[in-house]
Amino acid sequence: MKAAVIILNYHSSADCAKCIRYIKQQEGIDVEIIVVDNGSAETDRENLERICQSEECSLLINKENTGYNAGNNVGLRFAARHGHQYALIANPDMEFPQTNYLSGMINEMEKDPSIAVSGSDIITPEGIHQSPMKRDGNWTSSFGWIKGFLHKKASDKYDFIEDYNKSHYCCKVSGCCILLRLSFVKEIGFFDEYPFLYCEEAILSRQVEQTDHWKMYYTAKYQAVHRHITKEKGNPIPRLKHWKRSRLYYIDQYSGYSKIGKTVAKFSTRLHIITLSILLQIKQASHA
Repeated sequence: MKAAVIILNYHSSADCAKCIRYIKQQEGIDVEIIVVDNGSAETDRENLERICQSEECSLLINKENTGYNAGNNVGLRFAARHGHQYALIANPDMEFPQTNYLSGMINEMEKDPSIAVSGSDIITPEGIHQSPMKRDGNWTSSFGWIKGFLHKKASDKYDFIEDYNKSHYCCKVSGCCILLRLSFVKEIGFFDEYPFLYCEEAILSRQVEQTDHWKMYYTAKYQAVHRHITKEKGNPIPRLKHWKRSRLYYIDQYSGYSKIGKTVAKFSTRLHIITLSILLQIKQASHA
């Protein structure tokens, strides 16, 4: 069995090196590791080149940061040209303690040819589960984020996560680590490259649903660790602009809402962003 693993790097060569070591420990499968550098600074890119040469990984270079989906598409197109049937997309900060993770995930997809996208249990070092995700609600639930501010989340999962204890067909899985059937990816014309960052999972979810013959699946018995450190990402306020742009695009192009529904959902999104920006500014001022 052979599969591609695509790792998108942006100033994260140290994380990439660790992720590559985990992937190389995978058993029962022949893996081609494809690393895409998405416009990193020269020092990080040069470090990545040394790592890829040492670990015998395929390295593809983007001269500028083209965004999450566009960067991963570079790796997916490379994998498709090289005849791979499956590709695992893994963020550089993913860890895979189970050495049968990839072979096991592919075996689950082999049992059901209708599965286009598969996700596993994703857990943080603190024990919080990040997959599978609940389906996006309709426009009438656009203001549900207000309840989220007032409601204390469960200690073991985020509010938008559904049952992670059993394997099942689902609507959405975490985009930090997903297994894709490349025949599906080619059918939809690869990832939608308009979003620079955020809402990739929601868009992919709708792309699967819109085909009427592909499904998304969550496998509970395989688990990966997402060692995501928010504080290392810098000031979050500029990233809210990317989130707003992507969310508004999703509402327009993929939500299926009525004209009134889209208007309400867009208003809610803008209000949500304004509220988050104000709260973040207050928090930053209090720590100044």
